Amino acid sequence: MASAIISEGMATSAVDSIPRSDLQSFSAHLKSSNRILALLGAGLSASSGLPTFRGAGGLWRSHEATSLATPEAFDADPGLVWRFYSYRKHMALQAQPNKAHIALAELARRKEHFHCLTQNVDGLSQRVDHPSSRLHLLHGSLFNVRCTSFYCDYTEQNNFTDPIVPALSIPTEGAQPTPSKSDKTGAEATSALYSSMRQSNTEAGTMKELDISDDRIQIPHIPLGDLPHCPKCKDGLLRPGVVWFGEPLPNNTITAVENFMNEPKDVNEPSRPKKIDLILVIGTSAKVYPAAGYIHGAKAQGARLAVINMDRADDPGVRDGVDWFFQGDAGEIVPAILRPVIGDI
Repeated sequence: MASAIISEGMATSAVDSIPRSDLQSFSAHLKSSNRILALLGAGLSASSGLPTFRGAGGLWRSHEATSLATPEAFDADPGLVWRFYSYRKHMALQAQPNKAHIALAELARRKEHFHCLTQNVDGLSQRVDHPSSRLHLLHGSLFNVRCTSFYCDYTEQNNFTDPIVPALSIPTEGAQPTPSKSDKTGAEATSALYSSMRQSNTEAGTMKELDISDDRIQIPHIPLGDLPHCPKCKDGLLRPGVVWFGEPLPNNTITAVENFMNEPKDVNEPSRPKKIDLILVIGTSAKVYPAAGYIHGAKAQGARLAVINMDRADDPGVRDGVDWFFQGDAGEIVPAILRPVIGDI
């Protein structure tokens, strides 16, 4: 079966580098596995052209991407944080799901006890109709928003408006403000740049968008009144519907995954969970909790572990080790190693 993967046109340099014995043993275990859990990270969507914001490429406009993903950052400069997430939303809408997204969705359709826990907020898995009941979003979604007012419970899902307000438009190369000759405060310069960006986006047509992730590209400060506000309470500022550092993970997601992990083997022995046969760790190191805990718990019950990652150093670091490490682009590796079950995609 492994030789078929290599010989029938599916091969790439990444797949060719995998020892045939590894492909054969993984294929046999995958086909015999019933209960499977996949942990998905940013590396899954890297083949779609989305930045992982890790390592040397982890900066956005000279900011550490993680430093913008906090409630404190939003309180200090909501315009900057909204810019960052609006940019990411725009990039996600421009991207296309890759073959790894498609392959995982197909595996979920063929194996009813296959669950995915994803750290990704880009919506690419949803766009290939991955069964939603078995796709668990750990960090929310770029396409959700909620009100920040303590007294308001407004939330909205699947808001694909891009940009969500005009002030968050991506400027194009046609934005050329006229400098003020009299104003010394900078207010007119900011207003002029802001106006030219809006005009440019109205008239640009196919003009090239500027890469605002580059801090050499000038962007204006956004007044608080021009940021997204709650349509329900009319007062509260909306925020991206993602989970920031220091915030609790969504209870419904954690409950769903733990219910799957701890499903009793027998109604008369509720303390003995059914075994997880296989864990797939794709595009993430999975070294932090709760992902790390799921790996350790499943391995303790006898599950086997397969890691797909560009960097061999991104090993989950489990005591019993990794059974298979497939190094390379997830967009190439995942559909190839799942092919014995899902066929060609």
